[in-house]
Amino acid sequence: VQLVESGGGSVQAGGSLRLSCTASGLAIGSYHMGWFRQAPGKEREFVAAISWGGVEETYADSVKGRFTISRDNAKNTVFLQMNSLNREDTAIYYCSAGPRSSSAASAYDYWGQGTQVTVSS
Repeated sequence: VQLVESGGGSVQAGGSLRLSCTASGLAIGSYHMGWFRQAPGKEREFVAAISWGGVEETYADSVKGRFTISRDNAKNTVFLQMNSLNREDTAIYYCSAGPRSSSAASAYDYWGQGTQVTVSS
């Protein structure tokens, strides 16, 4: 099983990025998918999650209204659209897959290697 994130990079404050996470060896249509992030010196924190059918979306308060999680089960890919980025969004972003939709990292069984997002002012 492999989850591969892409789409990270450097952007100025107020800008946008779209992260993608493509799975192999795993059909994401059977899993709830989540995005987490970890900033330097901080613990990994929940960002967003989407249920296996895409009906239920959950967001951390810090990104609500700015980030949107979505999924394309046919392409085995989950996305994170990030708008109005600020410096506090700078982190490594990780994709995850698990049997239930949750804001707890322990609920997810599979993780990607992460993609760096850097926001400058």
